Amino acid sequence: MPEGASSGDLHSIITRMTAALSHRGPDAQGVWTEAGIALGHRRLSIVDLSSAGDQPMRSACGRYLIAYNGEIYNHLELRHQLRAVGYGHEWQGHSDTETLLAMIAYLGLDETLSRVEGMFAFALWDSRDRRLFLARDRLGEKPLYWGWADQFFVFGSELKALYQHPGTSREVCQRALAQYLRFAFVPAPLSIHKGIFKLEPGCVLQIDMYPPSQALLYPIRPGECYGSLSVRRYWTLMKELELGAIHRFEDDLVAVTSIERVISQSINNQRVADVPLGAFLSGGIDSSVIVALLQAQSSTSVETYTVGFEDDDFNEAQYAQRVAKHLQTNHTSFRVTQDDARSAVPLLAEIYDEPFADPSQIPTYLICRAARADVTVVLTGDGGDELFGGYNRHLLGPTIWKTVAWMPKTLRSGLGGAISAFPEGMWQSLISRKNSNKRAFGSKMHRLASRLNGIGTIDDLYFALISHWPAHELGEVAAGGSLNPLDDPIPVALSNDVAAHLMARDTSFFMPDDILCKVDRAGMAVGLETRIPFLNHDVLAAAARLPHHMRIRNGKGKWVLRQILRKHLPEDLIDRPKTGFAVPLGDWLRGPLREWAENLLSEDALRSDGLIDPIPVRRAWAQHLSRKNDWSERLWIILMLMAWRKSINNS
Repeated sequence: MPEGASSGDLHSIITRMTAALSHRGPDAQGVWTEAGIALGHRRLSIVDLSSAGDQPMRSACGRYLIAYNGEIYNHLELRHQLRAVGYGHEWQGHSDTETLLAMIAYLGLDETLSRVEGMFAFALWDSRDRRLFLARDRLGEKPLYWGWADQFFVFGSELKALYQHPGTSREVCQRALAQYLRFAFVPAPLSIHKGIFKLEPGCVLQIDMYPPSQALLYPIRPGECYGSLSVRRYWTLMKELELGAIHRFEDDLVAVTSIERVISQSINNQRVADVPLGAFLSGGIDSSVIVALLQAQSSTSVETYTVGFEDDDFNEAQYAQRVAKHLQTNHTSFRVTQDDARSAVPLLAEIYDEPFADPSQIPTYLICRAARADVTVVLTGDGGDELFGGYNRHLLGPTIWKTVAWMPKTLRSGLGGAISAFPEGMWQSLISRKNSNKRAFGSKMHRLASRLNGIGTIDDLYFALISHWPAHELGEVAAGGSLNPLDDPIPVALSNDVAAHLMARDTSFFMPDDILCKVDRAGMAVGLETRIPFLNHDVLAAAARLPHHMRIRNGKGKWVLRQILRKHLPEDLIDRPKTGFAVPLGDWLRGPLREWAENLLSEDALRSDGLIDPIPVRRAWAQHLSRKNDWSERLWIILMLMAWRKSINNS
């Protein structure tokens, strides 16, 4: 806060900001102000349900105050470490927040961050040195926005909290818009607004005394500073991947045993809660591994949940039911109807706060809402694709790169034309009917063909594979931002492994801002905590040691996870095509969502909003309705943008 801000103003502002996050913490609230700074907190009580866990919380020594979102899974172990270094105060309760504060007070922030295992985003105020620290977990499971509202420095878990300050700008950042249109999400460190940013995973932001009063136009990267504000990394993914590449597993059995051990330990730590706990079970490899190992540790049947669809082509619930029956879990399956989709879609813009267009956000929200009736915490299988080679691009990427890397641009252009000459339906017919991913294969091939000329590096290939709208197709305004996301160089040790290169990019880029954003916002919208055992630091470190053939073998990904599952499930429940969390979006847009979509995609609506050119959007909409092309993913990006614009204009 700027020097001279009144305590009354601070208390009023922080109270409104805190109230805006009541869905993330329905159980308790607290605010605190002191000479130019204010902290607020909403609590979802998971560990230590008493008031001893309430926040903002002050350290026993009185120096530090914290407002913290997340869970420290190894906090009991950390308490033992504190006793070993002479911690003498009596504990007030058994919350992980109290442990975290005590660790910081006795060992310092950086040493504490090197020891904690968990998901978190927190603000820490050092009242002695008048320093503010913002910190985010290693892989970005929990969100943290920061920036300026007039001359005030503001931060929070979601943009809706920052909106409560009257000085927060709602002007769209053109660079962020261009990246959103390309990737269907806004990648960190940008946010959709000018002057508001996301703290990158594994980073600490520090402000000494008073923050700069002038907002930054562009985010600073780790290692840079802006006046009294600086950002640094306390953990680096690429260093972890490089270390793993140097110390590869050489023996299959050793690798499988090691991976199973660290995943089991992660699950054991993450199942600790003072409230009911369950797990999501899709029937795929990732969630089946988590549930199998969780059930093996449990003396009673685990509560498991899955979601299915009326459309049989998209309904994978029967596989989850068979896995649950074999593992003897207490299983609940929710069937998503067209009416469910119609009712959920208008809520998405507010839930996700900035434009976000992964269509699986719909079933993710619906299963979170349904599970919340029984449990407060769920374990999920997210992260398995990124760490163990589960996406189709990990399988096909090396072949594509080998094909195009040597080609001059003229040949690439010819190849692109040849690919585009075949209709999407013909490409999809090349994929087995048993592979549900065939639904999008044709459009992905056409998308790749249109970008072959621009592929000069493996990173170019990666961004081409995950891109949607070329921003230049949507007008000068949308094309005005840079299309090159900020990212760290891939370790030299991975330079000859194209699949590992793509997985590294997925872990650092796609996973935090798509997958983890999707799951966090959907769960927190209904007060459900989602925990992700695969993203434990030890699991990631062990996965980094896997050579290519222990991830991808015989044309299939996740080899090591499949070996673990063979101890718990029959072969027919393991060796089946990857399904993903696809939804019948194309048919929904032609059916139950058509009126909603038509209103947002009308030429008048697009033109009056002024962000994008309506002509290519209307052309894609017409082609989609006529079934000439399935443009559902592209159209969803525009629909979520327009729904978000409508939401903030009405707020």
